[in-house]
Amino acid sequence: MAIKKTSKEEILKESIKLFKIRGYSNTSMANIAEACGLIKGSIYHHFKSKDEIGLESLKYIHNYFAEFIFSIAFRSDLSDKQKIELIVKKTDEYFLQSEGGCLLGNLALEVSILNLDFKEEIKAYFTAWENALIKIFENKYSKIEASNLAKEYVSLTQGAIMMMNLYDSSDNYLKVGEKIISLI
Repeated sequence: MAIKKTSKEEILKESIKLFKIRGYSNTSMANIAEACGLIKGSIYHHFKSKDEIGLESLKYIHNYFAEFIFSIAFRSDLSDKQKIELIVKKTDEYFLQSEGGCLLGNLALEVSILNLDFKEEIKAYFTAWENALIKIFENKYSKIEASNLAKEYVSLTQGAIMMMNLYDSSDNYLKVGEKIISLI
């Protein structure tokens, strides 16, 4: 295989795809190298291990959501309804165009018990998601109700992603977003 120049970000993007479709445990460094068009040893110029790639993949997705989705909750130029609608729209765009579901949800089930670094990053992601929703819900509901609604929405979304992938249908997934919008 010819050696090509590949960035750390490109390796992360390919790794994320593989982890979502194959699972973390069923993805080898050789699989990642092949997906990137590299020889296996080339990956070690960017990452020390598969665990480092896994953790950086989780952080990459978390940062994406923080910047482009969760941040919507803190915008002052939108109404609460507009914020929720935009969060749902952007979340839908991400998961409907992403084969394999949610990497953080998948890895929460697959490896978070064994890898505490993964577990902490996954918890931070879900907490940030809940906090963004709480920020909006607090304008209409008590702090406890806002927190419960945020946890329910994140849980429903994760369950719906799993079912969407299992049944190859987005119908029920899309109903979750409609439900959360109706609460504002």
